[in-house]
Order: sequence, then structure tokens, then C-alpha cells
Amino acid sequence: MFKLFDFSLRINGFPIKKAQAEFEKIIAISDDKFENYVMEKRNEIVNFHLQHNLFYKNLVGKSEIEIWNDLPVLTKKDLQQPLEDRLSNGYSTKTVFVNKTSGSSGDPFIFAKDKACHALTWASIIYRFGWYGIDINSSYQARFYGIPLDFIGHKKERLKDFLSNRYRFSIFDLSDDVLEKVLRKFQKSNFDYINGYTSSIVLFAKFLQSKNIVLKTICPTLKVCLVTSEMLFEEDKTLMEKQFGIPIVNEYGASELDLIAFENTKGEWQVNSETLFVEILDENNQPVPNGKEGKIVITSLYNKAHPFIRYEIGDIGILDEKSTFRKPILKKLIGRTNDVAILPSGKKSPGLTFYYVTKSIIEDDGNVKEFIIKQTKIDTFYVEYVSEFDLTSTQIRKIEEAIELYLEPNLNFTFTRKTFLERSKRGKLKQFQSML
Repeated sequence: MFKLFDFSLRINGFPIKKAQAEFEKIIAISDDKFENYVMEKRNEIVNFHLQHNLFYKNLVGKSEIEIWNDLPVLTKKDLQQPLEDRLSNGYSTKTVFVNKTSGSSGDPFIFAKDKACHALTWASIIYRFGWYGIDINSSYQARFYGIPLDFIGHKKERLKDFLSNRYRFSIFDLSDDVLEKVLRKFQKSNFDYINGYTSSIVLFAKFLQSKNIVLKTICPTLKVCLVTSEMLFEEDKTLMEKQFGIPIVNEYGASELDLIAFENTKGEWQVNSETLFVEILDENNQPVPNGKEGKIVITSLYNKAHPFIRYEIGDIGILDEKSTFRKPILKKLIGRTNDVAILPSGKKSPGLTFYYVTKSIIEDDGNVKEFIIKQTKIDTFYVEYVSEFDLTSTQIRKIEEAIELYLEPNLNFTFTRKTFLERSKRGKLKQFQSML
């Protein structure tokens, strides 16, 4: 069978076959040798960046370091500077995979992966999806994600959907009328799995509950539902399992890294130990024992283009006491929740919709450091942001146009520049808050 998705990766310069062969070698490492593998890879990537990445060398302050815990913890603020200043020698923005973080923590930045590393990310995803009988090349995906609404961006995303064998349901409007159309699409399509933002899929499950419909009865080809990007609460998972009639799998990832944890067939949130090294640290950046909560800090073992070494992702979590180097288990993830905005027209838009709106103010010069959006009335929103300079009238007009395009007209937005933003008791900055 012709593998269209693999082919699309190869023509874009991502060596997927080589990456899959490399990933198979990692999987084949015996349990008793896996700790040595992790230690060797993390030392290799640190030494590489200390030798070839001036940004990282300046951050560390030394050209070599012997004790792992002496390495600095890399924060998102450290990365809010032009990408060219952060790339390793021999790499340019034209030879790497470049993307923007979602900004779900309120701290957006542009990042890069070398192409071999990005291909390895896909090898990791393909492997884990296979646990549930999903083949990315042949399985048909029902995708609940955002999509650019400008003509060129929209067409590019639809082309990517075609190459990836998926149909995308836009999450910007999840009113009952729209969900009725979603339901009809499921009736007519042989979807193999659902993938997308948790809050959007929960809204669809609640819609099905109101109609007393189990999705698998009208779309019998469905095998599994994979949710990502937001917290999955147990009661929502139970609701989805009932209304979809299929297993609900919890995924935890970050675009700048990889899949971080993926629920295995035993219901455990298995951490990706093949391409990442995950630590739980206290407020003094010291490791805590398994079973204790702390900051999730992650090292990308293969990204040579851009350092993600002891990178603080902005979440709090707990590793299970039974975790091993081969099989770390994420016992609990604290955070990553998003509210749903209810608009005057009755439209419901998940908080992640605001990622697509605020993308227009995320610039590579790193001016906007942090932002939060608060809904105080059904038609009134406040955007508070921290930046070196005020947003210009042109930038604000661009944001307002995006708001009208992605949400609806006649919403009132006020922009306020601040010196700092209020955080939760855990230090988490929530991008969208509904005060309704």
C-alpha cells in the first residue's frame, strides 16, 4: 500500500524511514541497559549544545559541566528572543522545522527542531498510535482542531489534512446547529478514530448525551478517541466513554518537544522515555522523589538544532512510585485546563480558540512576553499583556480583525499593557479565564 503520510514527510525533508529504524533500535534496548542509554543520550545532547550553540553556552556560563543538577533550568522566558540567536551552528531557519508554541501557558515563542529530530517525533507518535490499532497512513481521523481562516492558511491546512487522511471539524463554533452537522458527518463517514482538543470533544459528547446517541452505533468503524492539549477530567472521560462507545486515550504533549505521555492499554499514562528525559523538580530545581509533586522539566534527547535541556514546560506533575527509566508513569498532571467562552450569539468557543486569535500578536522579536484574556461579560473581554513596547494601533487592528474572523463581530476587547500578570498559587499563568 502506498503510504501517503510517510511520503509527505519524506518530500518535506523529514527522514521518516531512518527515524523509524532508529526508534526500533531504542525500543529494542533491554530494561537493564536503558538507564545507561538515557544517561548517555542526555550527556551527548548537553555536550553538543555546549560546543555548538552559543545561546546555550552563555546560558550555562561554562563550556563543560559534570553534574547534571548543576545545569540551569531553561524557562520559556529564556527562549523569547529571535530564533536565529538560539540555533546551533550549521543550522538555519531554512534547514529546520520551525513552529510556534500554542501559548496555552501565556508564554508564546517560536522554536525549531532539526529534521531528523522531527522525524523521530513522528516515529514516536506512529508507534504509540499503533497500540490501539491506528495506522496514520491508512486510518481515517476525525480531527477536532482549530484551522486558519485566512484563504491561504486554510487551504494549506486542508491539504495537510488530505495528506494525513483526516477530516477536520473546526472548533471555533461548537453550537448545537454545528454539532448537528458534525453528527451527520459521522453518520456518513468511516472514521477510525477521533483526535483533538479535550474541551471540544467533551462538548460533542454532551451534545450526544442530550440526544441519547452512542456514536459507535452510527459510526461502527470507530476504534478509539485520543484527546490532547487540555486536562481530561475523570467525569468527562466517563461521559465520553459512554457516549462514544470506544476507549478514551489521554495524550500529553508539547509541540516544541514530542509526545510527553500517552495512555497505554493498561490505563497508565506512560511517559516517552525513548526521545525525552522527564524530571520532576522542586522550587529550588532539585529532583523530588517519585510520588511527590513538582515542576515538570524535560530534556529533548535528539534536538541538535535548538536546545531543550532541563526545559520547564509550565506544568506541575507527579511521577508514579513504580516508575523506571524504561517505563516512567505520570501519576498526575496538574494544570492545562481551558474554559469555554460563551458568546452573545450562543456560540461556544473553547479557550484554545484564543490561541488562533493571539497568534497574530506573537512575533519573532519577542516583544509580547506574556498575555492573558479574561471574559468579564458575555460580550466583553480584557487582554492583559507584558511587553517591551505597547502594541501599535496596526497590531491591535490586526487582532480585532482576527477576533471578528475567528469568533464573531461586535465583541468588546480592551488591551492593557502590564508590568506583570497575576498567577495562580502554583505559579501557572492561565491564558483564558471566564469570569461569567
